[in-house]
This record gives sequence, structure tokens and C-alpha cells, in this order.
Amino acid sequence: MRTRTPLVATAVLTLAFGAAVAPAETSRRADKKITAAGVGKVKVGKTFKSLRAAGLVGKLRPGCPLGGPDTRSARLKAPLKGSVDLTTSRPRRVRSITITGGATARGVGIGGTIAQIKAAFPKAKVDHSTEDVFGITLVKVPKNGGGRIRFAVGVDTKKITLIGVPVIPFCE
Repeated sequence: MRTRTPLVATAVLTLAFGAAVAPAETSRRADKKITAAGVGKVKVGKTFKSLRAAGLVGKLRPGCPLGGPDTRSARLKAPLKGSVDLTTSRPRRVRSITITGGATARGVGIGGTIAQIKAAFPKAKVDHSTEDVFGITLVKVPKNGGGRIRFAVGVDTKKITLIGVPVIPFCE
């Protein structure tokens, strides 16, 4: 009985510590990899038709009204969460990808912090210019620092809420 007590205490501490770290440092095998080229098999520049045929995106739907009447987007399918913005010309191609879950960039995903971004991408630059209007801090990873990836960090939560490749499109 005496040998079990430390083992149980260690297991409880490990579970408590793991639960505190899990949202920011996701290591689930289901998570897709975010790179400058795209997310998993969804790549910038691929046609909507090819992504739809592969079962990676949902149906075509209207995009941001500020972009004009011909803008279109599509939701990502599981395990990814988010959407793709498409070009207005045909064939429609992926212009940008917005991730809200199911993927990580060098181990940093939704729920992570600016410190974790800076640790994974040392050349990342923090931009506070969007805080007053949109309530987010942008963290930009340059092309020579790991790829054109953008992170949106909530001003009040200090947690990553969106990840964009190569940009986060604003439509408010």
C-alpha cells in the first residue's frame, strides 16, 4: 500500500500538469501541420474543385461582402476547423486559409500564447495596431522566419484565436 501512494500522487500531478498544458501544446496525432504552403493537404493556390473532390472543404458560399459580390469561401472539413478564401477569377483558387482548430504550426495551436509563438518562431514580430479596432494582437511570422503565417491573439484572453496562411483576412 505504501508503494502505491507515491505512484498515485505522481499520476494525479501528471494529469493535472498535462491538462494545464494540453490546450496550447497539442500533440494529438489528428492535428494537421500548418506551414507557409498551407494546412495538411489544403494548400494555397489549389483549386476549389480539387479540394472539394478530395473532401477537404465544404460547398462554395459567399465570401466577405466588402470584397465585392463575387467573393467566395468554403469551410474546412474535419479534422480541420476554419475556412478558405478563394480568388474571384476562375478557376477559383485558395487565396488564404483561416484556422480555428485541428492544426498546429511547430506545435503552436489555438489556445497558445505569444511566448509560445516566439519560442517556435524566433523571428516573429508582434503587431499591436489591431488591438483597438479588432481586439486582437497580430503576430506575423516572416517568410525567412518559418513562412508567411499570422496568429491572432485575443487582447483580453492572451490566447491564440485564429491562425492564417499567408494572412488573416479582415471582414468586419
